[in-house]
Amino acid sequence: MKNKKIRELILGKALDPLKSETRHSMALVAFLAWVGLGADGLSSSSYGPEETFRALGTHTHLGLYMAIATALTVFVIALAYNQVIELFPTGGGGYRVATKLVGPYLGLISGCALILDYVLTIAISIASGVDALASFLPLGFQPYKLWAEAFFIATLIVMNLRGLKEAIQILLPIFAGFVATHLVLIVYGIVSHASHLPQLVPSTIAETRELAGSIGWAGVAGMLMLAYSQGGGTYTGLEAVSNNVNLLAEPRVRTGKMTMLY
Repeated sequence: MKNKKIRELILGKALDPLKSETRHSMALVAFLAWVGLGADGLSSSSYGPEETFRALGTHTHLGLYMAIATALTVFVIALAYNQVIELFPTGGGGYRVATKLVGPYLGLISGCALILDYVLTIAISIASGVDALASFLPLGFQPYKLWAEAFFIATLIVMNLRGLKEAIQILLPIFAGFVATHLVLIVYGIVSHASHLPQLVPSTIAETRELAGSIGWAGVAGMLMLAYSQGGGTYTGLEAVSNNVNLLAEPRVRTGKMTMLY
């Protein structure tokens, strides 16, 4: 009896997933789905773009091309997953698409890739977050980084075992703070450099031509492709909504598309 109370305290009360009331209470509207499922994709923006710009080295002017390429890639992937939501409104994502349209073996490969993607996304996102946290803490915190990462992963596990909606309620302030600070910094960056924006494109083209004169256009293309591939982690998590359409409130397709739009 005591163990049961402890388990309920940590994991919450057991619910019957077959009951319609339970499924209705678990359904997510677009905004909550954005917080619960969209956080997967947003977390990738904490480390993906950094790797892209790190690969460019001192050639920071190439960042404009990478920013455009990243925005286009996100748009294309989101558009593709919108179509997946329409075709498979019960969820399943890439696993179901590959299984139904190509074959079960490729479906298994897609499913395995998805599991690995989720594991790596959690590990890398937590490691990136703790690194950012440690960057403004005293050096004495460095030996405890691994313990902090293990603690945060365990916390996420417990929160998700309690239920997605309960996890969203806890993560909502963190999620809102993340989005708000990024919006403020982006707007501040644009406004503070507004006087330089008219010269941005001409200067970027001129510097690119100068770089091509020293290493060749093939070298420039290779540098861009390397940076693009290094920042591939930016796009992980965009599939989360299409994988979990079954968790969305009715009408699921419309809710899923609204979530992807966010």
